[in-house]
Amino acid sequence: METMSPARKAAFDTLSGVEKGGYASDLLVANTPGLDPRDAALAHEIVFGVLRYQAQLDYLIGQFSSRPAHKLDPEVRIVLRMGVYQIRYLERVPNHAAVAESVSLIRRARKHSAAGFVNAVLRKVNRDPVDWPGEDVALSHPEWLLERWVRRFGRETARAIAEANLHPPGKHTRGGRRQDIGSQSVVPLLDLRPGQSFLDLCAAPGNKTAQALEYGVRAFACDVNPRRLLHLRGLNAHLVVADGTRPLPFSMRFDRILVDAPCSGTGTLARNPEIKWRLKPSQLSGFQARQTALLRNALERLAPGGRLVYSTCSLETEENEEVVKDLPVTEAFRRIPGRDEGDGFYAAVIRSGLA
Repeated sequence: METMSPARKAAFDTLSGVEKGGYASDLLVANTPGLDPRDAALAHEIVFGVLRYQAQLDYLIGQFSSRPAHKLDPEVRIVLRMGVYQIRYLERVPNHAAVAESVSLIRRARKHSAAGFVNAVLRKVNRDPVDWPGEDVALSHPEWLLERWVRRFGRETARAIAEANLHPPGKHTRGGRRQDIGSQSVVPLLDLRPGQSFLDLCAAPGNKTAQALEYGVRAFACDVNPRRLLHLRGLNAHLVVADGTRPLPFSMRFDRILVDAPCSGTGTLARNPEIKWRLKPSQLSGFQARQTALLRNALERLAPGGRLVYSTCSLETEENEEVVKDLPVTEAFRRIPGRDEGDGFYAAVIRSGLA
């Protein structure tokens, strides 16, 4: 009877879920309960390594198998990506273990006929230097996204962004909650004071609401998803289920409003690498329409003399400058991965014109 490490089972199940549209971080939580910390860490390493280096791995699969990765069955493709990643990028994993475990995984996936193929391909894998066919493969990013960044930031910065995305992000916490160091710099832009009324329009999972509460504000936290809003239980805030793209269910006006808008997430690809393989250029206009609606409705609830901060974790102009171009922006800030610590983001400060 074949044995298989719990770490690799969890990694395979997680990557299979990602292939079906799930998010790696959420799936890992679901697939690793009760695992030994070392097994959980290995599962995490394999999952995020495979997603970060996916273009390189698929190129190598094609080279060693003479079959394009995209033409393989999903289970075979996932197992080969995991095996190639372990052999080329994880020095602590012996090659024979990576091969044997991969064969066991493909059999567990009921692809018995592919076991010999997986074994043969992985036995060819080595750590020799590779002459990658293009920068998109070398940097493991979609070509269209790299080209956008080159036009927007220049080639050197675009390359630095992509290289930063290939490495695990730093771990930072605030108030017992894990929160990226860049994300922590958004709330201070609101210039919060004790007793002010504060609306966090897209609040879940609640990190920025918790940070705002440190200033002694009266907080109202909204989110369209009731389940995500449960993350805010225990905070001293009024929780409201509301779709911010529609008129808000408040008669009052707020001294301070944060619109941390849902976005493409291109500033978080080190943390959420699956995004870069899913995102299509055509989706950006949809994000922009939603962000514009959120901002419009929020501004209707801003008190005279109030301050609103609009922010995204996107690097794309459509979701940032173009959303606020006709508004009285007094300050704008941007963080860029590879240049600045932490995730990339954009933030604009908007003041109400009436005192």
